[in-house]
Amino acid sequence: MKKRISLLSEKEQTVLKLIKKDPFISQQQLASELELSRPSIANIISGLVKKGYIKGKAYILNEVQPVVCIGGANLDRKFYIDGETTLGTSNPVHSSQNAGGVARNIGENLGRLGEEVILLTASGMDAEWSIIEKASSSFMNLEYVTHFTGESTGSYTAVLDNSGELFIALADMDIYDLIKPELIEQHIPLLSQSKCLMVDLNCPKDTLEYLCEFARGKEIPLIFVAVSSPKMDRLPENLAGLTWLITNRDETSSYFSMNITNSKDLEQAVDKWLEKGIKNVVITNGKHGVSIGNKNEGIFHIPSIEVSKVEDVTGAGDAFSSAAIHAWLNGKSLTEIAKAGVINAAKTLQSAYTVRQDLHAEQLYKDMEELS
Repeated sequence: MKKRISLLSEKEQTVLKLIKKDPFISQQQLASELELSRPSIANIISGLVKKGYIKGKAYILNEVQPVVCIGGANLDRKFYIDGETTLGTSNPVHSSQNAGGVARNIGENLGRLGEEVILLTASGMDAEWSIIEKASSSFMNLEYVTHFTGESTGSYTAVLDNSGELFIALADMDIYDLIKPELIEQHIPLLSQSKCLMVDLNCPKDTLEYLCEFARGKEIPLIFVAVSSPKMDRLPENLAGLTWLITNRDETSSYFSMNITNSKDLEQAVDKWLEKGIKNVVITNGKHGVSIGNKNEGIFHIPSIEVSKVEDVTGAGDAFSSAAIHAWLNGKSLTEIAKAGVINAAKTLQSAYTVRQDLHAEQLYKDMEELS
């Protein structure tokens, strides 16, 4: 028998003891016993499997369907310029770094809102991933992350002016080119049991095409979240049956080569997306609000919430997307879905964190009541 050399942490020892006592114990029972989140338990069990203490994982199948988030998980570095910005010379700054990435940010928001979340992404085997893992494991299952040797974990560097607005951003996202259809195919059982798939456009075009065909065939809800204007050309030609597209004015303007200057233009843009066979569409427009629509309920405009002081714009779009997805999963109307997104984005703008730390479902609905 091969000797195990991996030492177990105290939590791993406790989980292993409970599993030995009851091999059919559920993740939720383990979480309650240890006063941990279900994603944390899933990650502990994954570690026990990798270390050879558990041979199989059949007993830990989720009792509820997960939301599978596919796409970016970055290390976000933020540099805040002290005073006025001057080009061509050094500018005094103070800095911070946090876990980020569209799919990961949305996953953390959804995890805080009580959804069962699994993150499917690619990363390096480096210190950057260790930071992301530590910040994320309490809110999502990281068992399905693929780690590549010799590759760098994704990073996003933002320079913010003294008003909190983005001045310039630098994105190192080459790692996500490795989220190929072949990688996705390895996780078909997971995708087949999911509540929905949330995919950001950091993924390659052929992967997005593959997921569209897969979701149509399995009748699984599929959500695409845009990440930037240059990556809009990654959208598949055939978008028929896509459950949601969440994008912004600039991204939509770039895709259709149209000038969007007012609410009428936004309404026309939503309609153009719907004509492609997408079931539900959101176009965000910053402080000018949100346009949302589908063929059955029509198209609506929801105003933004005025924020007196912006702490940080990073993560506001992901906050909108996640709250909108959560509201949709809970059967809310189009207008309520948009309002959930708007309020979560506004609260995140007022937070120094990419994902607001006080977020949970009860707080979100309380915020929405105050908005009403």
